[in-house]
Amino acid sequence: MLKRFSNFLANTARSMVGITNNTVNLAVVHNNTTPFQTATFGMGCFWGADCLFGATTGVLRTKVGYAGGTKVNPQYRDLGDHTEVISIDYDPTRISYEQLLDLFWNNHEYGLTKKMKRQYMSLILTHSSEQREIANRSRETEQAKRTPEVIITEVADAGEFYAAEDYHQKYRLQSHKDLVQTLGLNAELLQTSHVAAKLNGYLVGVGGVKQFLAEADSLCLNDSQKEYVQYHCEKNEGGGLFC
Repeated sequence: MLKRFSNFLANTARSMVGITNNTVNLAVVHNNTTPFQTATFGMGCFWGADCLFGATTGVLRTKVGYAGGTKVNPQYRDLGDHTEVISIDYDPTRISYEQLLDLFWNNHEYGLTKKMKRQYMSLILTHSSEQREIANRSRETEQAKRTPEVIITEVADAGEFYAAEDYHQKYRLQSHKDLVQTLGLNAELLQTSHVAAKLNGYLVGVGGVKQFLAEADSLCLNDSQKEYVQYHCEKNEGGGLFC
């Protein structure tokens, strides 16, 4: 009985975890100046992909948007021939383009082998001849694994990228309004902030608690922020991604 009561108290305390200090933490790491390369993928709805790659080790920044088409200044309700994509700035000394492609192939919500409207199609937009060669080779390897299914992913050269509307950027993080306030995030930082990319993933369990705790100090989170993100990371770890 005493043990059950102790567990009840512990669970009650955990359910009340929140941001206890709403002062903006000016120390958090928004700007990461590490040299980077960029990868651009379309893999269905971009909210889940933003979480997936944001908390991936070696990824520096993410932003979601529209690309692959010809329409100038597309908007969510008027995309024309564009696709929802995620733009990923990554440190190639910590994660390779091949490793990013492994995540791409194995985390589609839909559209990898089933034809969807162009907004949600499976798409790899390459930024160099080397990326194009790696992407095409990776596609062939993945097709061999999945036969008799037929992969319908397109590989094309990256063109103009149009950032999506503010409410799409770090969509999961933005639902934690008190945390957002203490991070000092604005519309620009939602697209460029290193810590925003990381927490957008950790809050839904990507990477897991162990990885988060190993990285939290380098993000310069205060105790309240760290406790809050740890709670949600642990609660959601292993739950999968969705839009």
